[in-house]
Amino acid sequence: MGSEKKEEKVRERIEAVLRILKKQAPLSMKQEKFCNDTCIERFLKAKGESVKKAAKHLRAVLSWREAIGIEHLMADEFSAELADGVAYVSGNDDEGRPVLIFRIKQDYPKFHSQKSYIRLLVFTLEVAISSMSRFVDQFVLLFDASFFRSSPAFLNLFMCTLKIVGDYYPGRLHKAFVIDPHSLFHYLWKGARPFVDLWPLTAVVSSQDFESTADDSIFISHPRTTSLRFDPSPKLAASAASASSRFSFTVSQFDSLKPWYLSMTNTHTAVAPASPSLAGATPLSARSHSFASPAARSAPRLSVPSTPSSTLPRTPRPSFLQSPSSLLFPFKKEGTAGNRAARDREAFAQVIRFYRRPYDEIIYRGKMKAPLGGLVSIVSPNVKMQRRQGGQHQRI
Repeated sequence: MGSEKKEEKVRERIEAVLRILKKQAPLSMKQEKFCNDTCIERFLKAKGESVKKAAKHLRAVLSWREAIGIEHLMADEFSAELADGVAYVSGNDDEGRPVLIFRIKQDYPKFHSQKSYIRLLVFTLEVAISSMSRFVDQFVLLFDASFFRSSPAFLNLFMCTLKIVGDYYPGRLHKAFVIDPHSLFHYLWKGARPFVDLWPLTAVVSSQDFESTADDSIFISHPRTTSLRFDPSPKLAASAASASSRFSFTVSQFDSLKPWYLSMTNTHTAVAPASPSLAGATPLSARSHSFASPAARSAPRLSVPSTPSSTLPRTPRPSFLQSPSSLLFPFKKEGTAGNRAARDREAFAQVIRFYRRPYDEIIYRGKMKAPLGGLVSIVSPNVKMQRRQGGQHQRI
């Protein structure tokens, strides 16, 4: 019953959006085909289930599509870009989502206007959407930033792309990866991403982290110790009295005469000192005992731990009179950034094969449906039929 009521409410909202659109201006056949139920649901989700906002946004998108001439976009307009593999659909991931790859060089904005790039972007997005299966409505973007030496130039191009996708293709982006950017891009992106609506769906990754997987297994099987001086193995401790470390040595039967006492051996199995005054001495207090007077040696002292504690000191956070900044900028949980980086790396590992796959123009053109494929996709079926009919006449 609950699911049926939800479906009825969603259906009522969809019909309300259509009524508002038709009341503003009549829709053409292509516009009605574009404004299907799934499309209107995406706009409703993007606008918080608000019917008026969704209708206004959808009307703006329809006007933009008509102004840019999406119905007239063809592959013949981007023959040079298709030959170089500037932007193309590489394949589909495990969930069936198309994976779009952009390999734009730094000189491209110099010889092409922003309008031409937007047309290329929209053409690539339309090819990806037309190749989607029935139950798939999202795509993945892979941006190869290694061709850009200027981080601000690439940032402008990337933000323009995210704005087009966010404003005119709401709910379509599943994940966007920036691959191998310049080192300065990380700092510029941290300052600019609060102004981008789709920044939670973006990730900056490095393809070099996925090239040497064999080396990672070696380091995992042989973990490195941070300090062998304070964490010795039992074999080293029992091998000899004078170990290789400069802090580990013993003087047999003359422990009371040592200027200071610092040993790596176990304190429970150590030889008891000859002098009774050093019975409770510690490695830090033995040096002062050796230079002190006899009266001071016999005085009891508190024991000091030989090594600092492994737990870091913690400053308790006050429960009252907190700073107003804590309300505006709440403290993040420890490991949040690390968990997100690990998730982004795991997500990129599933699509890196499309990034490394060589580009094939013929395969990409085969994914284009008419009229996006251009004259070749329109004429080729007729040519094939004529060839088949001609072959049959020759046989007769």
